[in-house]
Amino acid sequence: MSGSLKQIADRLGGAACLFAVLLCAAFPGCNSGARESAPVNASVARDTLERVMETWKQGQSADALQKQSPSVVVQDLDWTGGMKLVGYEIAGEGKEAGANLIAKVKLTLADGQGAQSEKTVTYVVGTAPVLTVFRDLLN
Repeated sequence: MSGSLKQIADRLGGAACLFAVLLCAAFPGCNSGARESAPVNASVARDTLERVMETWKQGQSADALQKQSPSVVVQDLDWTGGMKLVGYEIAGEGKEAGANLIAKVKLTLADGQGAQSEKTVTYVVGTAPVLTVFRDLLN
């Protein structure tokens, strides 16, 4: 691995590795088997995204969702980086894309000093084999 790629991987840590493994498992052809991924259950995906946003807004950690039943694997660098979720607005019903629901969410965040900012981000939500909510790092 080149120096700059290793530095990026070191900075992102385990969350990025987990994201890559789960993302790879979600796409046929990424592994040696010819298995098809189960289509997303859009209703469960929307409920899961709402649950994740509410957990963050209540001040709990992303890891707390892994201890709940059903558990949810979450990756959001603002959340794990210490940003507080002041408010959110999920835009529409999201778009079903194979094994995932793609959803836009407008976030109102506060940093450690209380300064607020807004941004619209995209989440990729999966429902099988486990519940997952990952921030799309490219959008």
